[in-house]
Amino acid sequence: MGEAPETQGRPVALVTGGSRGIGAATVLALAQRGYDVAFTYRNKASRAETVAAEAQEYGVSALTIGGDMTRPDDLQHLLATLRDWRNQLDLLVLNASGGLEREPLATDPGYPMRINRDAQLALVAGALPLLANHHSGATIIFVTSHWAYLYGQVQQLPAYEAVAASKHAGEEAIRARLPELTKRGIRLLIVTADVVEGTITPRLLERAAPGLRQTWRRETGALPTAERMGALIAAAATDTTLVTNSVIVIGGALDALPRLDAAQGESTLLEEKEHHA
Repeated sequence: MGEAPETQGRPVALVTGGSRGIGAATVLALAQRGYDVAFTYRNKASRAETVAAEAQEYGVSALTIGGDMTRPDDLQHLLATLRDWRNQLDLLVLNASGGLEREPLATDPGYPMRINRDAQLALVAGALPLLANHHSGATIIFVTSHWAYLYGQVQQLPAYEAVAASKHAGEEAIRARLPELTKRGIRLLIVTADVVEGTITPRLLERAAPGLRQTWRRETGALPTAERMGALIAAAATDTTLVTNSVIVIGGALDALPRLDAAQGESTLLEEKEHHA
């Protein structure tokens, strides 16, 4: 399907998990910056259409694509729909994650790894031809949390540990493809945040240790909101000074988390170039 004349020249983004929270905020922040935005959702079609309508108020096109990223047929439908809509991607934001949902976990204990590692890799592989069509270089942004980014170095919230482990595995697996991505002119950025207001993590903190949420706020300052996350993700996408494999830290500092091995953690962090937002 060819592009309509009025859409030619606008950058194109795909945001996974874009019907709510950080994903929805990212969709709207990108729309503000002039991106045509496609985004995925799992089962809330009406909510997704509301986000799409809000994005279109900025004069861009928005496309909603329903499905479960862990299902090969749904992933193929996603990619085919993208190709029909725009045969190019300037930006892929890997925001969707899971592992706390009771229903999938009840039938598949390995669900966190399937959604947070396997599905992410499969989508990157499937989207490579669309990303490589960008003549001046496309960008992939992997959205994670401090607990996942530092998995194995910091103390974990028990209820979140399977998510942290699988998101860390997903990030490492995508990083392993850096030579191929670089060869294709595709930049990889990692965005990590601590506790984001309105997400599951603050509730887990409070459940694990009543009062810890307020203590965390006092120690790290105001928690970032989903809207701030979306704005900073969009800003990172358009910041050409960020080189591939850069890490953008949002909210509290990485070294604020309790360490399992402080010496090991310090030496590991020094290996990364970080950009604090």
